[in-house]
Amino acid sequence: MRRLTILFVLALLGAWVYGTSGIGSGVDVNTQVVKAQTLRNELTALSTQPVLNCYMKGINYTFDSLDNATAFNAASAAQWVNLRVQGVAISQYVKKNFGYTPSASDLAKATTSLENELTAAAASNSLTCNGPSSEALAEMPKEMRAAEISSQAASLYLLSKVQITLPLTTPSLEKYYQAHKSSYDKVCVSIAVVPPAKMSDFAKAQATGATVAQLAKAFSIDPSGSAGGVYGCYGPSSSAYAAVRQDVGTTGLNKFPTTPQIVSFQGGDEALYVAITKRIPSTYAEAKSQVLSDVRAQNASGANNVTEDILYRAAIAVDPAFGQWGLSSTTGPEVFAPASPSIKNVTGATQAANAVTAS
Repeated sequence: MRRLTILFVLALLGAWVYGTSGIGSGVDVNTQVVKAQTLRNELTALSTQPVLNCYMKGINYTFDSLDNATAFNAASAAQWVNLRVQGVAISQYVKKNFGYTPSASDLAKATTSLENELTAAAASNSLTCNGPSSEALAEMPKEMRAAEISSQAASLYLLSKVQITLPLTTPSLEKYYQAHKSSYDKVCVSIAVVPPAKMSDFAKAQATGATVAQLAKAFSIDPSGSAGGVYGCYGPSSSAYAAVRQDVGTTGLNKFPTTPQIVSFQGGDEALYVAITKRIPSTYAEAKSQVLSDVRAQNASGANNVTEDILYRAAIAVDPAFGQWGLSSTTGPEVFAPASPSIKNVTGATQAANAVTAS
């Protein structure tokens, strides 16, 4: 929610509650507590309320409704609690550093922003929910809804202050496009799928000046090899465009990269080389969907860094019933679900205990 703005692509895999008996302490963020029962109510709503659940699937398609509301997935509960921790920390940060408390007008704007983000997320995943996104908010418990809207307002305010994001307006997007025009060229590509045993020979032929077509014909086991590896052209409106851009990287025209990707092909692991053989400039009208996607990703990345910095400085405690607070080498401080020991280890421990008792 505000973390749809702050961390739009955060995985939300389902919902889970450890230990429904006992009160528990919930989470504590700089002495502000979200009670355990409040979190349980939220997790239950997320997994059982149909319209809310549908829009949550828009955020991440693996968010599934579950029949047993007392046996949710541990990793999923930790993800939701992580979002709640972030929301509280962001709200505290803007209040402490900017003296910000959302007004009635701010909360109304945040509600609209939240609804728009839920609607966009559902549409981007081709989901048809049985009600508008406003109904998803209505299905939230009262305290949850108030917290989400308030945190969304705080997030929007923070983004306006740190100036790390680009507005998603047509003039701003067109300006971004003009500054990155070549990134939106329609590209024609050729490929070579090479068995690992042939990679050394491929590299030698490449070093001696063999062309893309010659390399593909000599070494590729893909059907396109007989045609010199010609694989097709992809423009910004193509669903495969982002993947193609990643595949070709920064390698120049009519050149295979020297370092391939390893892909699964016909049951084996093979080396994939992708080369751009032609570039055709695209207009902004043709590229605007990809430009919007790129700017959103850039905004999310910058916002993630700000959120991570806030969390580093926060004093946070999490009831083990909902996960553990720790530091990830890739995503920074977060709530995570500890890995369960393997059945083999558990069995071994039981056998060892029995042996000690018997002795």
